[in-house]
Amino acid sequence: MKILIRNGYIVDGTGENGFYGDVLIQDDTIIETGKVSQKAEKVIEADGLIVAPGFIDTHSHSDLEILIHPEVLPKLKQGITTEVLGQDGISMAPLPLDFVSPWRKNLAGLDGDTEEINWTYQDTKHYLEMIKEAKPALNVCYLLPHGNIRMEAMGLDNRQPDNRELDRMKEIVRREMQAGAIGISDGLIYMPCAYSRIEEIIEICKVAVEYNGIYVVHQRSEADTILDSMEEIVRIGKESGIPIHFSHFKVCGKKNWDKISQVIKILDRCKEEGITVSFDQYPYVAGSTMLGVILPPWAFDGGTDRLMERLSDPAERERMICDITHGIPGWDNFVDFAGLDQIFITSVKTEKNQDTIGLNLIELGELRGRDPYQAAFDLLLEEENAVGMVDFYGKEEHVALFMKRQEMNACTDGLLGGKPHPRVYGAFPRILSTYVREKNVLSLEEAVYKMTYKAAQVMHLKSRGKVAPGYFADICIFNRDTVKEKGTFTNPAQYPEGIEYVLVNGSIAVEEGEFTGIRSGKVLHRAEGPYEEKIL
Repeated sequence: MKILIRNGYIVDGTGENGFYGDVLIQDDTIIETGKVSQKAEKVIEADGLIVAPGFIDTHSHSDLEILIHPEVLPKLKQGITTEVLGQDGISMAPLPLDFVSPWRKNLAGLDGDTEEINWTYQDTKHYLEMIKEAKPALNVCYLLPHGNIRMEAMGLDNRQPDNRELDRMKEIVRREMQAGAIGISDGLIYMPCAYSRIEEIIEICKVAVEYNGIYVVHQRSEADTILDSMEEIVRIGKESGIPIHFSHFKVCGKKNWDKISQVIKILDRCKEEGITVSFDQYPYVAGSTMLGVILPPWAFDGGTDRLMERLSDPAERERMICDITHGIPGWDNFVDFAGLDQIFITSVKTEKNQDTIGLNLIELGELRGRDPYQAAFDLLLEEENAVGMVDFYGKEEHVALFMKRQEMNACTDGLLGGKPHPRVYGAFPRILSTYVREKNVLSLEEAVYKMTYKAAQVMHLKSRGKVAPGYFADICIFNRDTVKEKGTFTNPAQYPEGIEYVLVNGSIAVEEGEFTGIRSGKVLHRAEGPYEEKIL
């Protein structure tokens, strides 16, 4: 089938100036742009609208959701046509049968939990096959999580691998990269990733390099020790040869904002030394993750079941409070940099605790008639660690500063459960409304580049992210004057305005702002070679 998009303003994703013209699509591929004379079975009138590549979300948490609700409407209806799954070093695969129960508890705070799927898939190959069978509405690709590698090779304990276990990790990386993973993800504040030392990470990254992989990392610190943390990641890239990509890049906490100039110096030095570095960013001053991160790392030693035992022990609770109050060197203390009043509950899995959603930890304590720490521990215990949260940490001017950096591309980092962060529904439209139309931080062409082709370059996604002949027809058509996120922190689950059409692999998934029911997404496997980097 041929589709003709007619009379639009084409912003092709490269960062070059836009132009008026047409786009002709044959089946799943763009075959002509400019002034098109051929006829087509379907014509989309784009007069007054922007025709851009579909947006690429390089940090997504739809790993489980895409199996249950494969349309993933919060992403699709904001113009996203490709998501990168497997983030933060803890995700769906590989998952040995012996670890299904504890791993589901460990994962629940990020990606949720359900009885609706069969959890016996075991590896990336079969997990990706499950996604194909679900027929997703958008494209997905998968990062191999370090925590899953470590779990399969040596379990969930806080210790270092012996030589045999490290060799086993390398074997797992080879197997899973061959199954289609595009790189390795890490979450060095999450267990069991946080237990690893740099030498272990360098060795598994060396294997991923053999398969043109990338290393995508939630670094050990985005707060007090961010400079040392960045130097660790830079060393990993330098010694393994792998391209490094910092997840949801930021500097957390007022007392750490004076480090921003030094952070920028590290980025500049990497560029001078030829070390491949990039990062993604969501356009908000608040983050979102699982509430369990407020606990000191030792509390998770042995997995979620051992955490539950410790949360049931009054003496262990007092030890946790002591460490949160006084800090641990090298540990990102969320209570310290955000504050109890700036950490809000967003999701729980049981009915009895639904009344906690939307409360900060001070309010949680008041509701339960408990000290805020004890109330938070009670909630984590009752919910078996499956609690999501939002934390406020930054300033708008810092968001803008990092957004303008050459290394930056856009993401949502959207956790989909409960009362989510508004970025789940509106991160990409917010960039177009707030940072392009209102604040002029980026030009329209720069923003589209960072939301499309730049992301494709970083993740080595071939023939994606550009409106040009020979590229897959992932297209977002929007109104530059009205596009806007609608979700707020108090009412986040609102679809944006101004996203008129979304095409995925040449099929119309969103028409005049509404989902058509067509699910034409694909599972994307690793590309054979990297892109040439474009610098605006």
